[in-house]
Amino acid sequence: MAMTKSTDTDSSGSGRRDGPPAARRFVSEFIGTAMLLATVVGSGIMAENLAGGNVAIALLANTLATGAGLVALIITFGPVSGAHFNPAVTLAASLTGAARWRTVPLYVAAQIAGGVSGVVAAHAMFGLPALFASHHERSGIAQLFSEFVATFGLVAVVISVSRRRPAAAPFAVGAYITAAYWFTASTSFANPAVTVARALSDTFAGIRPADAPGFIVAQVLGACAAAAIFHWLVPQTPESSHHSNSDES
Repeated sequence: MAMTKSTDTDSSGSGRRDGPPAARRFVSEFIGTAMLLATVVGSGIMAENLAGGNVAIALLANTLATGAGLVALIITFGPVSGAHFNPAVTLAASLTGAARWRTVPLYVAAQIAGGVSGVVAAHAMFGLPALFASHHERSGIAQLFSEFVATFGLVAVVISVSRRRPAAAPFAVGAYITAAYWFTASTSFANPAVTVARALSDTFAGIRPADAPGFIVAQVLGACAAAAIFHWLVPQTPESSHHSNSDES
């Protein structure tokens, strides 16, 4: 979720810096998103099992695991694919010129497939069915507005930090998501791939499939609004463009 720079030196020895091959970037997005969902869903299952019915403690445990996992995953996969793990971030990157539009469908497919695979892995670790639709209701205007706000804030952080303090991006994103779990009514999904995957998990982190489309629409709107505002508010500079374009190849 960071749009960090992913570059390799050209094998011709010319010194030109290009992004890693497309296959490497898409595999990076698949594995990274899978590990993110395994973290979110797996920690939610563990938290619910150990919290003794205390939802606040379960949510706190789920929050801390997710925030810490995000930092580690962004540091790990950022140099390869930019560590988007999120169609909303990929969309924002394309809208602001940090990624090429031709990569969007493949990035999004990798993220969704990775997310579902991560849910399967989490379920397998706890002896649950591979996939089973959630009954966790998350409906209403307050929930939808929460997702707009959560995604707006996430994309704002990603754009601003990636352009001005790229080395801090993993920590800024992890910190923001940790906070957004608690200041939004929806617990900050802020990610269409996460939303689709969590609809297939009838666990602590789940969402009813019927509620998922509204979340996704709110997330896309929040991402577009943040991309428009922060592309203007935090202008790209020659130095920042070197760090933010994760799809040059």
